[in-house]
Amino acid sequence: LGLAFKENCPDLRNTRVIDVIKEFESYHAKVDVYDPWVDQDEAEAEYGIRPIETPNNNSQYDAIIMCVAHREFLQMGIEKIRALGADHCIVYDVKSTFPKAQVEGRL
Repeated sequence: LGLAFKENCPDLRNTRVIDVIKEFESYHAKVDVYDPWVDQDEAEAEYGIRPIETPNNNSQYDAIIMCVAHREFLQMGIEKIRALGADHCIVYDVKSTFPKAQVEGRL
């Protein structure tokens, strides 16, 4: 969740989220990127990544990594975010937005 450089901002310049995405892709993971703030065309032109328009609600994700603390994600809350994942899904909160007890890992 998130691609922008910082929360509630469409700026993609210097985003380090791309490093996380590329690392997972190096292990042949299928990565969906969702960020309601960024321009999809700009992300594709700059990084070769086409963000999805909405997260898949089929509870298919094995992991959800919240990289940017956009207000939309905060408003969703941890339960709605967790509901996007499969039963065994882990949620990793890079920005330490949610309480430690509600996620499997965070910085």
